Amino acid sequence: MKVLALNGSPRKGWNTQILLKHALEGAASQGADTELIHLYDLNFKGCISCFACKLKDGKSYGKCAYQDELTPVLEKAAEADAIILGSPVYLGAATGEMRSFLERFVFPFLVYDQNYSSLFPKKIPTGFIYTMNVDGKRLKDMGYEHNFRNTEMALARTFGSSESLLVTDTYQFSDYSKYVVTSFNSVEKAKRREEVFPIDCSKAFDMGVRFAGGKSDGIN
Repeated sequence: MKVLALNGSPRKGWNTQILLKHALEGAASQGADTELIHLYDLNFKGCISCFACKLKDGKSYGKCAYQDELTPVLEKAAEADAIILGSPVYLGAATGEMRSFLERFVFPFLVYDQNYSSLFPKKIPTGFIYTMNVDGKRLKDMGYEHNFRNTEMALARTFGSSESLLVTDTYQFSDYSKYVVTSFNSVEKAKRREEVFPIDCSKAFDMGVRFAGGKSDGIN
C-alpha cells in the first residue's frame, strides 16, 4: 500500500511537516510505503481552464493536460492508496500552492453529469491536516470551519472519504521577541507547544494508521 503526503507549507521542519511525518510514520508502522512531497519545491500553477480534462474522446479526458513540475506528482497521487494533505491556514484557507494542487488534481476527475460523479477508479481515504495560529474559539468566530468543510466534501465526493485534523494555536516563531506579535502570549504559546502539540502529533499518527488500513473517520 502506498500512502502519499503533500506538504503545502513553505516552511520545512515546522508544524505542518512535523504532523505529516507523524502521519506517515503511523502508516509505515502498518507496513505501508510512504512518501512526502513538498509542493513549494515545485514550479507549477493552478488550473488554466483549458477543459482538456472534459473534452469528449480527448486524450487527456479525466486528467490534467497541463505539463509542468506538478505533472509527475499528479500521477503519483492518482496511483496512491491514501492521500494526506497538510497546509497552514492563510486568510482562512489552505495556502495558494495547496489550492493550486487541488485544482489540478481534483477537478479532472469531476464529471459534469447530473450526479457530478467521479472518474477516480477506486475508493481511497483522504485526509487534511490544517495548522493555524488562531485558537479554537477564533477559528469558529471567523468561520474557518466552513472552508475546511467544503474541501472535505469535495475530497470525499471524488475519492470516497475524507477527514480533517485541525491543529490550532500553534507555535509560530522560534523567537517571538524578534517580531511584532503583541497579541500573543509567547509563554502560553510555548506551553501549548509542549503540552498539546504532542497530542496533535499522536492524532496525526493515528490517521496514518487508519489510512494504511483503508479506513477514515470522516465523510464517506
